[in-house]
This record gives sequence, C-alpha cells and structure tokens, in this order.
Amino acid sequence: MSTHDRLQDVFRDVFNDPDLVVTDETTAADVEDWDSLAHISLIYSVESEFGVAFTDRELSGLAAVGDMRRIIEERAA
Repeated sequence: MSTHDRLQDVFRDVFNDPDLVVTDETTAADVEDWDSLAHISLIYSVESEFGVAFTDRELSGLAAVGDMRRIIEERAA
C-alpha cells in the first residue's frame, strides 16, 4: 500500500468519513471538521501509523497533505 493510500486511510479514520479523498494539495480548509483538536488527533494517528515523530519545525511547515507525505517518504528512504 502506498504512503498516500495509508495517509488517506488515516484521514478517513480520524474524520470518520469513509468517502474522504485527500490529495497532496489538501489542506485543513478543505476538510470539514479539521480544527485544532482534530489536527492533534491526526498528527498522533499519522505518527502511529508510520512509526515517525514529527519535529516542531516539521509540524510548523505542514501546509498540505503532500508535505506530510514527503516527510514520511524521506524518513523511509
């Protein structure tokens, strides 16, 4: 399963929306209910799924789903 597919599964689980489709360009403004509390849950779930821990610098630079995917893939390389 690709990184994108796994991320999409995490998003669907966190936002309780089995039809949610995310792209690299998806931002918080694009997802209903993506508020600060959901963001914390999302980060925790992504870190758990991929076995990573984002740094504060990385977290502050996350503007879209693609930023998250790139960090995960760079760590895996």
